[in-house]
Amino acid sequence: MVRKVRRLLAAVTGALIATACSLTLAATAHAAAPKPAPAGVDITGDRLGQPLRLRADTRPTEVAAVVDQVSWLGRTGRQRGPEAKNLGPKYTVVVLAGGRPTRTYDLYPLAKGGPRVYRPAKQPDLSKTPAGWFFGRLNMSETLRSVGVPLERQFDTVSGGVGGGERVIPEDSLNPVQDIDDAMGELQRLLLLNVGVVLVITTGLAGIALLIRRRTR
Repeated sequence: MVRKVRRLLAAVTGALIATACSLTLAATAHAAAPKPAPAGVDITGDRLGQPLRLRADTRPTEVAAVVDQVSWLGRTGRQRGPEAKNLGPKYTVVVLAGGRPTRTYDLYPLAKGGPRVYRPAKQPDLSKTPAGWFFGRLNMSETLRSVGVPLERQFDTVSGGVGGGERVIPEDSLNPVQDIDDAMGELQRLLLLNVGVVLVITTGLAGIALLIRRRTR
């Protein structure tokens, strides 16, 4: 009888340990699953030896500032822009969502008559967008300079500017607090699962001990 009880105890304990290990491994794998790439912008242009890559998870303020320069353009722009000699240095901004390029714009912060934005008809996300020229925000030069573009400081710019229209990055993609909340939620779920595993093992062992006491009386 004692041998049977011992074999039963070993079998039940092994099953409990195997179940606990499986649950822990599943939780760890879920917690370690790769998250989608963050939103961001890539900037290339005059005197930039390599692309300036900004991502919302590490530089959210800078990404939001650059996106603000192009996110409110109207549906239809001017068909013709200033003459090439009046445009000044050109900077191409590529907006990314989930690690993939979605929109592209050419920015001319020092154009005569005020900053200009050109939106090409051909966009990375293959959407049908009419090409057009737009007046840019008056703080375009200072915004680009503040994120690392080699431009001289402009003292006559003011906050804000003209524009109005489309949103090019979902608002929640630029929210670093949400990423922190997600991470804390994953940690909490993992801790609760571990507590549950411990309770299952403890309950199982208590039940086995009670069974042994009854069988050995």
